[in-house]
Amino acid sequence: MAHFEIFKNKRGQYRWRLRADNQKIIADSAESYVRKSACIHGIELVKSQSRQAKLADTTTRLQKQKRQAR
Repeated sequence: MAHFEIFKNKRGQYRWRLRADNQKIIADSAESYVRKSACIHGIELVKSQSRQAKLADTTTRLQKQKRQAR
C-alpha cells in the first residue's frame, strides 16, 4: 500500500515523501519544515486536496501556442 514517510534532511529539517506499492517515490515535499507538526500538516493538505484535484494538461496549451506563433 502507498504510504507517506517523514524524514529529516541534512539540515535536520523535516520532509515527506510518498512511496508507491513498489516502494518507488512518486511525490515529495518541495520544501522542508522546521517543525514536525508542519510537515504532518503538509501531508494532510496533500491528502485532502488531491481528492479534488483536476488534471491540467499544459502540453496541449504549449502545442497550440507553438502553432499560433508560426
